[in-house]
Amino acid sequence: MTTETLLLGQTLKFIGNPFELTPREAVHHERKGAVLLSGGKIAAVGSADTLRKSNPCAKIKEYGSGLIMAGFVDAHVHYPQTGIISSWGKRLIDWLNSYTFPEEMRFADLDYAKSVARLYLDLTARHGVTTMASYCTTHPESVNAFFTEAQSRGQRVIAGKTCMDRNAPNGLRDTAQSAYDDSKDLIQTWHGIDRLSYAITPRFSPTSTPDQLAALGHLWAEYPDCLMQTHLSEQTDEIDWVRTLFPKARDYLDTYEKFGLLGGNGLYGHAIHLEARERARLKEVGAGLVHCPTSNMFIGSGLFDMKGLMADGQRVGLASDTGGGSSFSMLRTMAATYEVGQLRHAPLHASQLLWLATAGSAQALHMQDKIGTLSSGFEADIVVIDLASTPEIAQRANRAETLWEAVFPTIMMGDDRAIAATWINGALQEPVIY
Repeated sequence: MTTETLLLGQTLKFIGNPFELTPREAVHHERKGAVLLSGGKIAAVGSADTLRKSNPCAKIKEYGSGLIMAGFVDAHVHYPQTGIISSWGKRLIDWLNSYTFPEEMRFADLDYAKSVARLYLDLTARHGVTTMASYCTTHPESVNAFFTEAQSRGQRVIAGKTCMDRNAPNGLRDTAQSAYDDSKDLIQTWHGIDRLSYAITPRFSPTSTPDQLAALGHLWAEYPDCLMQTHLSEQTDEIDWVRTLFPKARDYLDTYEKFGLLGGNGLYGHAIHLEARERARLKEVGAGLVHCPTSNMFIGSGLFDMKGLMADGQRVGLASDTGGGSSFSMLRTMAATYEVGQLRHAPLHASQLLWLATAGSAQALHMQDKIGTLSSGFEADIVVIDLASTPEIAQRANRAETLWEAVFPTIMMGDDRAIAATWINGALQEPVIY
């Protein structure tokens, strides 16, 4: 017999896109709401009185004035960089050589990879993150460790072996053939098993030869239902480097497009310094762009054009970019998104920030029919937010006259203390103390 659980508190459900509609039109809010969980799914969302009466045997979890909403979806992370997060800042290439590559070489050790995967998923659960798309390392062990740990938690994740056959240390290089073979084996082992999905993962054009990019393009053509994740136009000196490596390419995006690595199931991280042709092609194929604001500011990459890209009709998600990003928190990521918007004279509303961290990222991952909002039949990945988690936040929230005035201080000042509960696949996640 399936045990039903009724979560009581304020509920926030997206019924539309707040970049296209007013907050009132895009969001349904119940001040005394409830969410019924059954068998790892959301069975019903409605008023507390109605769902109490119709489900008298359900186990009750009372969250008072806590805000119940879909769990956060982090659309671009590097779980192997957990241990080097917030290392002293440098430009992208220096940062990779100084911190990232030495750390990633340790993931040939399966036991080490398992320990970091466990730590990463514990830390992100504390921050209300229920789904993420992660780069692993060139070692299949790193993928197996991450998927095994996520599977044990019943968690929906996307991940892939990072492929690099040049401009990286010998201990991290694969080949065009091994990248194809390893990735294909991992797809056949993990893709579509339980709540796990595989993403074909060339790190970025500078670390893959044309032969490797072509091999991965062929692999994607064989498995078009897989996502493909990579980096695009993160820094200006990176773009200059790409031009020297691919002198015949029309632009950075063309280094993927000509090898079959541009498509609607593509995820392109950063996408800051896009040319007009690139924007048009990304829109034409329906690709996903992923904004990584804390990373972009931490290593000085630039300011993402959220207003312009959303006006273009692009598919945009939000990400922490751990560990180039300086926080595991999607609240901090939303705050940075607001700050970037201010610098571009295009500030975002609180509803837009929450949408990007949930429904928007789910849409970028092509999982908008499974996760990202509180809807009957969706998977029961849920975060409960305490809107008065610290004295500083509480004193501001106490003055609020609207929902959004109450929510915004937590977006700007909140951290893991604001996460009252995280539910993954209908199971309450108990915080792990390290």
